[in-house]
Amino acid sequence: MKVEQKGHTTIIKDTLGQTAEFLMKVTHEHNTYKNSNLILDLTHDKNLSLEDVKSFTELIKLHKKQKKSIVLVTDNVNFNAVPKSIILVPTILEAHDIIEMEEIERDLGF
Repeated sequence: MKVEQKGHTTIIKDTLGQTAEFLMKVTHEHNTYKNSNLILDLTHDKNLSLEDVKSFTELIKLHKKQKKSIVLVTDNVNFNAVPKSIILVPTILEAHDIIEMEEIERDLGF
């Protein structure tokens, strides 16, 4: 797991390609990141499935209660099959763009 801070966003990269372990670590350390927008980079896991992505649902709900954004990054999953409650994009750049838009929406009171 590699952690990088960029402004008001924390990027956490799964370096092992073991999504279940990565999810456990991030969930366990959530208090460390709860005041920051999160980008969870899952691109290292080439066997990532839709079910793996759905396993992040509880963490996403927990993080959104803090009025912060959380975006998953991978290009191995069919984006049309992902539930609307999960924000999934293919690149880190797009994840930053989504967070920026959500920050603006929160500032405007949406």
